[in-house]
Amino acid sequence: MRSTALLPRLALPALSLIAALALPGVAHASEDEQLWTTTSATVKLSDHWRLSQEIVARFSNDRNGLYEVESNTLLGYKLSKAVTVWAGYTHDPQYNGGDFTVMEHRGRQQVTFDNIAKIGPVSISARMRVEERWREGIDGTAWRLRPYVKLVMPFREGGKAALVLSHESFFDLNKTNFQRVQGEERMRNLIAITTPIAKNVNAEIGYLHQHGFRPGADDSNDNVASVSLSFNF
Repeated sequence: MRSTALLPRLALPALSLIAALALPGVAHASEDEQLWTTTSATVKLSDHWRLSQEIVARFSNDRNGLYEVESNTLLGYKLSKAVTVWAGYTHDPQYNGGDFTVMEHRGRQQVTFDNIAKIGPVSISARMRVEERWREGIDGTAWRLRPYVKLVMPFREGGKAALVLSHESFFDLNKTNFQRVQGEERMRNLIAITTPIAKNVNAEIGYLHQHGFRPGADDSNDNVASVSLSFNF
């Protein structure tokens, strides 16, 4: 896969991301302030195999505190320096004000494309993710697609600290009793700073805007403080 062929297709999502971050909040949308904390670890098992574990805890003003703890376990196989295929499971209990409400289980498959192109000092990565979702006590399997693109620009040539911009869209492929939008259901746009803080440890702190599309009701806007630590072994 040649990076020059990918540039035209990646340019539009990149420009859309920058435009979305620059625009004010959409009118007639509900607002919520949130905090997301993420801890992840990736272990190199061999030249080709990788194991990844990620824990995400999400807190919301509107939901009176903790509302989700997402645990993602993935096994990956590197096809090349840039391309890795992954498959695994997501354990996703959900809460309201810290009180348990529903258990969600997900199958997750994805292909990641690391540093597949550069525009000047900016490196571009991408991911295509497919998920199957089930909720205990509720019938149906919900399918969704999550394309993602990330731009990383070091603050100085050869430096590790960098500005990160990313965009992710959620496309629901069917409707169930708990997945009620068919088509684009939400988008996430992130602006953050990433920097190493120790050997094999990286920190990322930034602002994430999540916009939810809700037919027949006001759209939602979540203003999220995002803090993450990643470990690589």
